[in-house]
Amino acid sequence: MQKKILFVYYQNVKPGGVARVMINLANELCEREYDVSILFLMEGDNTFYKINPEIKIHTLNSFGHWGFNKINPLLDKYLKKFRYRYNLKKYVYDFGQWDVMNQWLKKNHSQYDLIISCWYKLSAQISTNKKIAAKTIAWEHSNFEVGGKIWGNFLRPNYKNLRGIICINKASVEYYKKYNERTFLIPNIVGELFESIQEMDFESKENQLIYVGRLDEDKNVRSLIETVEKTNLCDFKFKIVGDGPELESLKKLVVVKNLSSQISFTGRLSIDEIKNELLKSKIFLFMSKSEAFGMVLLEALFAGNALISYNCNYGPSDIVNEKNGYLIEMDDENKFLENLQNLINSPELLHQLNQSSFQESKKWHKEKIIKKFEVIFNENKR
Repeated sequence: MQKKILFVYYQNVKPGGVARVMINLANELCEREYDVSILFLMEGDNTFYKINPEIKIHTLNSFGHWGFNKINPLLDKYLKKFRYRYNLKKYVYDFGQWDVMNQWLKKNHSQYDLIISCWYKLSAQISTNKKIAAKTIAWEHSNFEVGGKIWGNFLRPNYKNLRGIICINKASVEYYKKYNERTFLIPNIVGELFESIQEMDFESKENQLIYVGRLDEDKNVRSLIETVEKTNLCDFKFKIVGDGPELESLKKLVVVKNLSSQISFTGRLSIDEIKNELLKSKIFLFMSKSEAFGMVLLEALFAGNALISYNCNYGPSDIVNEKNGYLIEMDDENKFLENLQNLINSPELLHQLNQSSFQESKKWHKEKIIKKFEVIFNENKR
């Protein structure tokens, strides 16, 4: 008998790591003849990442809740100078979304054998309803330190009611086991686009350094630019792929430092275009201040890139090793620069590392990962 699985997440209308890995898994399960549905909590096409047409899509208008439409305008009107007005408005939305989702799940949860909540706020909300929580797995994609007083301190103890918790890094497993012994470590699936890379033409790679990701303060791309400035690039170029609030200021920084001939920006690219850029590149640079997993490191690995990454909390230490690159202690720019310069100056070493990185990617292929999910789906029943 087909197992009926419902994924719950906010949206699929713009780039986002959670939406991508959720849809990767949903598509794979659908191919394996699971009966898969997705509940999106925002209305719209939800078609940024391609979804198997066999998957049933449900949408809710969480912005249509009376709290969002009636309370938030009053906060704007009467609390214009209140320092925490925007935080308060966010909580009004969160609790309105909770109400909308909860009403839908109460009505429809009996149709599903398993519910997979794909964000910590949603998991905290669902965990308060023991009947629904008993068939729900919290799939934790964010740093376990998030949550604050409400979603963390107050509501997280209810995770004991959940059927299980799936984490994407080792540190999170240790943390969540305090709340629920059914806590498991399963890495994300990279997806068919990168899984389909069976062979690598290393000779066609260009002397290109690359970063892919959101351009915000937490990703620390400014430090990457400053490190590249100190590097003797020889004939290497540095390409920055992505969009975000720091894009314009980073562009200005490159101009001010007279690096425009060496550093370029692509803006937002499709996943196909990102794959092509990673296939051309030789070294992936990563100085993020914090992560939950670092999916883009795996994508770079699948495309045969050497990795140079800070050892931020959490994720890179699960991926980066001596066979695929260098894991650098946080904020040690000198060591980062030293390893980057060494690879640029040593073409044979870099070529070997590109080859071994590609070989390393095979241990992250989807078959092993999906089997881990299926064990939990089929054997760990409450």
